[in-house]
Amino acid sequence: MKKLTAKALLPAALAVAATASMVSNVALAEFEPKKPVDFVIMAGPGGGADKMARLMQTIIEKNNLSSKPFIPVNKPGGSGAEALVYMKGKSGDDHTVMVTLNSFYTTPLRQPGLGVKPADFTPIARMAEDTFLLWVNKDSGITNVDEFVAAAKAKGSEWIMAGTGKAQEDELLTNFLNATYGLSMKYVPYKGGGRVAKELAGKHADSTVNNPSEQLGFYEAGETVPIAAFTAERLDMFPDSPTFNELGKPFEYYMQRSVVGPPNMSAEATAYYQDLFLKVYESEEWQKYKKDKSLLGEYMTDGELVAYWEVEEARNAEMLRDGGELK
Repeated sequence: MKKLTAKALLPAALAVAATASMVSNVALAEFEPKKPVDFVIMAGPGGGADKMARLMQTIIEKNNLSSKPFIPVNKPGGSGAEALVYMKGKSGDDHTVMVTLNSFYTTPLRQPGLGVKPADFTPIARMAEDTFLLWVNKDSGITNVDEFVAAAKAKGSEWIMAGTGKAQEDELLTNFLNATYGLSMKYVPYKGGGRVAKELAGKHADSTVNNPSEQLGFYEAGETVPIAAFTAERLDMFPDSPTFNELGKPFEYYMQRSVVGPPNMSAEATAYYQDLFLKVYESEEWQKYKKDKSLLGEYMTDGELVAYWEVEEARNAEMLRDGGELK
């Protein structure tokens, strides 16, 4: 797989959008929820998006940031298609928001019949970019990528890479590894990163590319080992895990952790949620979570966030084409 270059376009795109993002929302801050807010999660329980949403729910409640509660609702079906269609059907609803991951891009690209695209949704906030590592079970004895490649080649298509969803982030990274190292690993999808982590810890899978938040409990228990990171630099939590850049295979990939509203959310509600999630982002609890779970990236909203979506959608489309999922 060729090195992706679209990410290099992001600074320019964000610079163009920055002016629009500076417009004050003070005059629009009259909205207050009149009923509980549906907090849709386009993934199953136990994964990174689920953990993030439930932490944000806790921060909102603990700090009295909303007059009405946020109610998490998991909708993982169809690699996020269920959630996207649900949100499309909530057009104009000021009491529904959604936590996204990269299926926000990949599922509409793969399923154009859904009639949705990222630009349809109301930009509220990018809260972080999540990171990915390549993980193996401790009992495999594998400690580095060379050993991983040798073991995976020896096992061929019987080597199981567990991941979340079809043609989503985990499968795209599996495709990268197969193409880059001449492997033929079998990708097996599950509903939710929590289940994926359990499959590796239970030795029902040979490897995963989980986010730190999903695999951390098993790592701390000494059951799983990170052997490389899909980041620009080594992560502070995993200083012994080199990046693929260091290993001579230039490649980075991140998971957006954003909150969006349905199409046609009112300007007043949009301003309210943007302000609320900025307070969540600035909270001690969220900043600690970012540090403890190796999350990167800063808060984004409005035109800046839309420009970010455009660039990342292009990157994911390129990966899908490289993996044979798009023409």
